[in-house]
Amino acid sequence: MEENIKSIVQMARGAIEERIDLEMSRVLENILDYNTKATAKRKLTVTFEFVPDDERRTLSVTATAKSSLAPTNPIATALYVGKSNGEIQAVEMTAQIPGQQDLFGEEVQPAKLKLIVNK
Repeated sequence: MEENIKSIVQMARGAIEERIDLEMSRVLENILDYNTKATAKRKLTVTFEFVPDDERRTLSVTATAKSSLAPTNPIATALYVGKSNGEIQAVEMTAQIPGQQDLFGEEVQPAKLKLIVNK
């Protein structure tokens, strides 16, 4: 009769291995994401905890797979800040000159920042 010998990562009917594979997929997705730094380090950590009973006959095993991914690259913009009619306003800077039309004949208005004023 052949023995059924498995690695610890194959226990729990393969659920541990499945969690590791899931986190590995997240790592690879993060590597392929153009919004992250290509050369940033990513990490996959698998933690096993073993808790024996008082007689040391049974062992409770928990496994946790966790990935540390690269953060997304920062997004930058610039705002013009000033006052109009006594109220603070901020308008996003764009390459569009005020009054200038785009290729389709439309005048693009820069976005104004939504401000909430405490009164």
